[in-house]
Amino acid sequence: MPDEVAWQSKPQLAAAMVQALHQAGVLPFKYIVADCLYGHSPDFWAACEACVGTVAFVATPADPQGWLQPVATTTHTYRYKGAQRTKRQALAPAPSTVAALAQAIPPTFWYRRTVSEGTKGPIIYEFARKRIMLCKEGHPTTAVWLLIKRTLGAHPRYWYYLSNAPMSAPLRLFVWLSGVRWAIEQGFEETKTELGMDHYEVRKYPGWHHHMLTCMLAHFFLWHLQLRLEKKAPALTVSQVRRLLAVVLPLKTFTADDVVWLVAGMQQRHHRAYLSHRKKRLCGMFD
Repeated sequence: MPDEVAWQSKPQLAAAMVQALHQAGVLPFKYIVADCLYGHSPDFWAACEACVGTVAFVATPADPQGWLQPVATTTHTYRYKGAQRTKRQALAPAPSTVAALAQAIPPTFWYRRTVSEGTKGPIIYEFARKRIMLCKEGHPTTAVWLLIKRTLGAHPRYWYYLSNAPMSAPLRLFVWLSGVRWAIEQGFEETKTELGMDHYEVRKYPGWHHHMLTCMLAHFFLWHLQLRLEKKAPALTVSQVRRLLAVVLPLKTFTADDVVWLVAGMQQRHHRAYLSHRKKRLCGMFD
């Protein structure tokens, strides 16, 4: 149960973080990209809508329902707990899932695009987009873009995305956004394997934040060197850049005073950790 509560609270925490970043203005951003965990959260979508001038692009599973636009609607008036309320009702047939909408798209509406260059050649997908009206409990809610991405071949694999982009948004924008998360995941994977992002032993959040920030800055430095050397070595990877730096950079030579200073600092840290553990243990014994 605690794990389930923590899993459900992630969209709410992400929504609060997005709103705080947008209001502070210290980290300007234009696009918000997330996986399907956040696509089901009304709080996350409300936070994205509150960030005026930004575009949300969220992955979604195959089961959300909606109608192709334009959808004819009517206003239904009813009373609930003594108060008069209104809600919109669609005059169209029953809503369809995004998977069913994707299957109904004719072949001429699919566009083949190259996403990136992989190790085995170009990575190519087919894309289609439709303007749909989302459905909640049988009633229309929000008009969004539905982007469908599928692999080539006789038995394609499908991915679905929802976006609040404006009507004038071009297809190339959605194609680019569909691959942004892959670049972010690749950056985290490289930072873990090459720079030890997941190798930390800290007791407080400031130390964890310091470790994460240092690893990200180191990864940015490696990518900067890779871009600088791209013309001379087009196939150079981040791992190879790190190995080159490990060989080229001179090793530091320690004097006797430097070694004594390092050992003394280590002993002080160990002693502070011992006192902290001892204090917690004594407090637990007398509670």
